[in-house]
Formats: sequence, C-alpha cells, structure tokens
Amino acid sequence: MHRKNYKGRCIKKKVTKCEMAARTYSDIALAYLDVLERNGEVKSFECNVPVSDEYVSDFVITKTDGELAVRECVERDKISKPMNVKLLEMSRNYWIGCGVKDWGLVVNEK
Repeated sequence: MHRKNYKGRCIKKKVTKCEMAARTYSDIALAYLDVLERNGEVKSFECNVPVSDEYVSDFVITKTDGELAVRECVERDKISKPMNVKLLEMSRNYWIGCGVKDWGLVVNEK
C-alpha cells in the first residue's frame, strides 16, 4: 500500500493477466507480479487500486472461481512501523467491507 501520487521509482511491465501495463513501486511487488502471472488460480489482476483519496492497494486479484483477493506488499523491516500498521489495517477493513475474504500481505524474505 502506498500513496496514490507516489513519486518514487516506477517499473512498468506488460503481463497477460493485467489489462494495462502493470506499474510496480517496489522490488517485492515486481517479484509478486511474476508469481501472479504464473499462478493458474489467477484469472486477472489490477495494480494500484484506490482505497481512499490518498492511498492505493498493491494488487486486487480475480481468481478463476470469481472470488477476489487483495495483496499488499511490505518490507519485513517496515511491517511493524506505526504508520504501516495503520495503513494496512485501513486496507484490510476497506476490502473486508467490500466483501473480500482473502486479504493478505506479501513480505520479502529478509
């Protein structure tokens, strides 16, 4: 999860399961893009979907059974920072309120 108008490094990549060129803002999100592309249970996905006027979720995934899943990418060493905890909780509450049952985090190994 990050700001809507984030000004950091953006990597665009064209993948078949994302209608537009996928834009990622972290190495974790870029790596997860490839995981989603190879996953047979994933029909399609969107990147950077708004959850408020200021923030976006990293991935909203449509599974082959029609269910939605949401994934937020966060670095392991920043996961417990108060602002990140607040933003992740906001995202989780938003998507649960929209009926999404499969909400989760993508975290780097180190």
